[in-house]
Amino acid sequence: MANEATLLESRTLRDSVAQRTEALDKVKALSLLPDEMHVTTQMVANYFEVAEAVIRNMVNAHREELKSNGYRLATSEEVSVFKTLASVDRFTSKVGLFTRRTVLNVAMLLRDSIVARQVRTHLLDVEETQRSQPVDNFVHRLASLLDEHITDVLGQRLATHTDGKVAEIAEDVCRTTIGRAVVPLLNAAVQNDGEHQGRIQALEEEVTHLRRVLREREAAGSMGALDAMNPRQFEQHIAWLCRRDGCDRVTVTGGHGDTGADIVAYTPDGRRIVVQCKSRNPGSTIASGDVQQFIGMAKLEYNADIALLVATCPFTRDALLLAARHDVTAVHRGLLEAWNNGAKLQILNSVS
Repeated sequence: MANEATLLESRTLRDSVAQRTEALDKVKALSLLPDEMHVTTQMVANYFEVAEAVIRNMVNAHREELKSNGYRLATSEEVSVFKTLASVDRFTSKVGLFTRRTVLNVAMLLRDSIVARQVRTHLLDVEETQRSQPVDNFVHRLASLLDEHITDVLGQRLATHTDGKVAEIAEDVCRTTIGRAVVPLLNAAVQNDGEHQGRIQALEEEVTHLRRVLREREAAGSMGALDAMNPRQFEQHIAWLCRRDGCDRVTVTGGHGDTGADIVAYTPDGRRIVVQCKSRNPGSTIASGDVQQFIGMAKLEYNADIALLVATCPFTRDALLLAARHDVTAVHRGLLEAWNNGAKLQILNSVS
């Protein structure tokens, strides 16, 4: 059964229930504009009992998905009409319009709203109820259809022919029925099966993605989880921390040897970040030699603006001093724990 977290993370699952707008009315009444089709940003905010700025931020973050479900800006003519009817403020120049389907889409994305949670709960309850219902067997329905069709046609034919023609008539009726009814139905069944297989594959890919996301989130706040990661998983997690803190074009390179760059990324203001990850036993240390090798690689080979040496263990005093002299940020175990718990590395802040 899908849970609420899965619905929040998976667009594929959201798309699969996007037409079930009756879930909105099950929770509370949704007021519509006089056109009986749309609601404004403020009306959406009122429905979910959140600030209007929350809905505006959501539109900015998920504009493409919301547009696919009906969100758009009102035309100047529509704005004038809404102002005349006192549906929007007379000083407003732009009005975002949401359909009921778009409002449901918002409910599946809005995390911090009790009303949105209630809508998601209703959606998941309906989904589970439908899954538990027995599936209508296609073969049984087809057999029943054929039986009725053959009986009707035989009745018509036998009314105008002698009994000696029964076998010939029956064979002709069956051949005609198979050609005109069975083959098209089977073709449709095969096509539907292909569509179902495609959807299953998409859902499997989505589940794989969600497992990775949930694994990364479970690791947040847990140094024990970081210690349990293999080197590749540790690199992927550090890349996620970089993305979380606003870095873009984050690439996990890996595989270039112990002195190579594991991650290359960029700050929002364009500075190049080079990261080397050291997934080691907490009882070990990063020595001066480790730092010296990283300095040559990051500064000379990669021309790094920001060099991060991230380790699950402490640095020796000499290693810390060497890193400081050469502008290398030593992310030792203590600093890594703070970063992992939500603190942002100061070196990643934009330069004003």
